[in-house]
Amino acid sequence: MGTEKVEDTAENQHGSSTAGTAADKAADQTSQSPGTDELKKAYSELNDQFLRLAADFDNYKKRMAKEQNLRITTAIEQFTVEILEVMDNLERAEKTDDAHLREGLNQIRKLFMAILGRHGIQPIDCLNEPFDPAAHEAIAYVPADAADGVVIDQVARGYRMDDRIIRCAKVAVSKGNNREA
Repeated sequence: MGTEKVEDTAENQHGSSTAGTAADKAADQTSQSPGTDELKKAYSELNDQFLRLAADFDNYKKRMAKEQNLRITTAIEQFTVEILEVMDNLERAEKTDDAHLREGLNQIRKLFMAILGRHGIQPIDCLNEPFDPAAHEAIAYVPADAADGVVIDQVARGYRMDDRIIRCAKVAVSKGNNREA
């Protein structure tokens, strides 16, 4: 009790300016705490929201990759089922006599080309056409009666899917008539 009175007296002697300063500091600390607490709370909420969005986006990427793989697998399965029809016909052709073999193989080729056509795959016609390095792969450059740079023989047919070349045609190209007279 005695010490309290001494402190009280000291505050009274210094005047209200010292007491006011201490009270102002206490009030300032009290007013900053709720603001700081609110900011921390808002930060925590935003951070939680960010983490949830990041997790949701990661799950979205995984789901999209899985769906894309499923679409690719389904497309390959559908195409394979159609190609298996060609395989069945080839097996039937192996069991026939030679007289009907060529006719059967011709029918199988037509069936196969129809399947490819349904999927936008078309052969590249190149005989007697000018050599095109985007669509042709030259495997020979030989003298011939045709003009220089014209495709004179097709060793393997090229194919395009819609407007994109998926396999270049392997061709022999004329280098003109170089015979000496």
